[in-house]
Amino acid sequence: MTAPESIRTAVAAAYEQEWSQVVATLIGLTGDWDLAEDCAQDAFAAALTTWARDGIPDRPGAWLTTTARHRATDRLRRDTVGAAKLRQLALTTQDPSEIAAEEIPDERLRLIFTCCHPALPFPARVALTLRTLAGLSTAEIAKMFLSTEPAMAQRLVRAKRKIQNAGIPYRVPPAELLPQRLSAVLAVLYLIFNQGYDEEDVGRALASEGIRLARMLARLMAEEPEARGLLSLMLLLEARRASRFNDGMLVTLENQDRSQWDRSMIDEGLMTLDEALDMRRPGPYQLQAAIAACHVTSSSSADTDWPQIAALYSELARVAPSPVVDLNRAVAIAMTDGISAGLALVDELAASGKLADYHLLPATRADLLRREGRLTEAAPYYEEALAIAPTEAERRYLKARLSEI
Repeated sequence: MTAPESIRTAVAAAYEQEWSQVVATLIGLTGDWDLAEDCAQDAFAAALTTWARDGIPDRPGAWLTTTARHRATDRLRRDTVGAAKLRQLALTTQDPSEIAAEEIPDERLRLIFTCCHPALPFPARVALTLRTLAGLSTAEIAKMFLSTEPAMAQRLVRAKRKIQNAGIPYRVPPAELLPQRLSAVLAVLYLIFNQGYDEEDVGRALASEGIRLARMLARLMAEEPEARGLLSLMLLLEARRASRFNDGMLVTLENQDRSQWDRSMIDEGLMTLDEALDMRRPGPYQLQAAIAACHVTSSSSADTDWPQIAALYSELARVAPSPVVDLNRAVAIAMTDGISAGLALVDELAASGKLADYHLLPATRADLLRREGRLTEAAPYYEEALAIAPTEAERRYLKARLSEI
């Protein structure tokens, strides 16, 4: 019998809010990732029928965790292998429904840091985070990353096997390792968001998952300003989504219809940034969020505080040096001190070879040349960028620029 709509809605909401906690608790108790995921799925399936019959429990998360724990106990009881029996003993030591509220964040933090452990290949960290923390199916993850389901399944299997075989600890790293490990976690979440940010429709779900995971991390690590900085950056960028594409073509920031920007998301992003900056430990994500804030609080491109953006990029280049940061700084310098000053910095970057095959290098040079009226010189750089642009939306934009000049 199909569950009523109200029950399906309640289970869906519980899935979004509680999945990671249920899985994290079971992994902590059993050490078995596959068992934890299977039993969590069973618990949510059971909720559809049980809640329809008995009503939605006062604490859905505790109900789901307890149900999943019982399923795991039954599975392990049928397994006569000694190691499984030891895991069963661990399961019986504490009822998850009785776990104190202050202990809950540690379970999810352990899961986050384990999924994003530097010993795992970066693609595996991303896939494992989406599967275990966001609860996405293997098929959904494969679709988002333009991979096949069998290939993605193998990636997940290898990641879990490496965690077991390499003895990667299921824990929050000690204080001396936390900054390095937190950077790895933030990088994974930002990549998940960016993968979706650059796609018009199919990317919306992935960007949303990145934001949801960043919210979780910011709540669980309330004293870490960079966690808030990353969340702020995601919100301020995602707020512009509705204006970033037009019939499948990328729309540059200066040409976007700012009335389409999500003001509530901008307000939340700015408030989150203020909270991070109040901790007086500015880091790369806070600086990037501050740059995004300059854009979203300007009424037009001409009204943008480009000197402030150039100063922020200079600071970002100091704390997190990168040729991509240098390229963005060159654009800000061009808008502040003149096109020639920006072009000189772009030429230096091109001569260094650090951004070879990066499509935004020739695209930026072409755009600055176009702004100076040097259209004949700009054309071959647009063509170079077009040949290596990674998305169809960007290729359409570059083709349009070429046709104009």
